Amino acid sequence: MQSEYQGGTASAQFSTGTHKVLRNTYMLLGLSMLPTVFGASIGLNMNFLFMAQHPVMSVLGMLAVMFVLFAGIKANQNSAIGVLLLLLMTGFLGMLLGPILQAALHLRNGGQIVGLAAGGTGVIFMTLASIATVSKRDFSFLGNFLFVGLILLIVASLANAFFQIPVMALALSGISVLIFSGYILFDVSRIVQGGETNYVMATLALYLDIYNLFVNLLSLLMALLGNRD
Repeated sequence: MQSEYQGGTASAQFSTGTHKVLRNTYMLLGLSMLPTVFGASIGLNMNFLFMAQHPVMSVLGMLAVMFVLFAGIKANQNSAIGVLLLLLMTGFLGMLLGPILQAALHLRNGGQIVGLAAGGTGVIFMTLASIATVSKRDFSFLGNFLFVGLILLIVASLANAFFQIPVMALALSGISVLIFSGYILFDVSRIVQGGETNYVMATLALYLDIYNLFVNLLSLLMALLGNRD
């Protein structure tokens, strides 16, 4: 009887701890959208000609900034500094949405497409997060498949940067939507299963899933529904 009581107590504590991490993650995730929107509004009014003329230097510069921010967030994940760095990173990534948002809004129906991409991203996230939370199923088995798929996706994207094949770009966007949708399921499941106990790192993972899902869904919708007349 005593062992059963202790087991029940441990289970209750685990559930309470998991719920707290999940709640804090969603709160911080919602907060992170504010600097993202602010950064995107700045990016909409920026001139990205330098990035177009010097793509290699631009990519290396962005990777350097992201590496510093990632390292800072990881090192300070248990303090307020980690939260501030996370919000700074989301603002930076929001600014980097500038080129694709500028391209989208030059379409006649660009506003509707951006809204559809944002709404679709929200629906996909809420649906998959609910599945992982309510079912409490362990989706950790997806990890290796998603990682291999992500590596192949990066290699194919780099190759297409040289070949510039529109059909391949469209296919890669579609595959990206599937991969990052899978990562949402995987990352929420990790929190529910107790595999991720730090809400700052959990927010970082989910934010990147949502960000990449939105970008690729927007690219897909622009190619399929964009009205350039």
